[in-house]
Amino acid sequence: MHETAADLEWLQRLLDSSYARAGAHLRSVVTPERRLHAEGVVAELGAMRVMALATTTARGEPRVGPVDGLFFRGRLHFGSGPDSARFRHVRARPAVSASVIDGERLQVTVHGRAHEVRPEGELEAFLVGVYGADAWRSWMGAIPWARIEPDRMIAFRA
Repeated sequence: MHETAADLEWLQRLLDSSYARAGAHLRSVVTPERRLHAEGVVAELGAMRVMALATTTARGEPRVGPVDGLFFRGRLHFGSGPDSARFRHVRARPAVSASVIDGERLQVTVHGRAHEVRPEGELEAFLVGVYGADAWRSWMGAIPWARIEPDRMIAFRA
């Protein structure tokens, strides 16, 4: 776990405000006893999970694809190729949605904005720990990375 007490407090406020704004249907699925709180989100997401990331084209058409979803300091991060459609979309239209899904057992969904980040300091050390120093030095350190600043996050487990 890399989250500080302040990160967990922020994450809990986000989860609570997101749930408070949820519609009737979502609340019928994500009942109070199924909700994950901040500590549960951190425990479930661990360091890395495959995440479905949705971006939009210039014509407003949605595109979704899998990426490594890396949970660090209460936010999801991802990388991709420097010339990938994913990063072209994010650079032009940063609004994204992403979900980590483990069948019916777990779902964590965020809606927000992706911002390109340069992995330095703690974030770089985290990524090196996940992928290994050799992979980081050989190519992963050179690809673009982004952090999702969530406006909403809904998290539940069965």
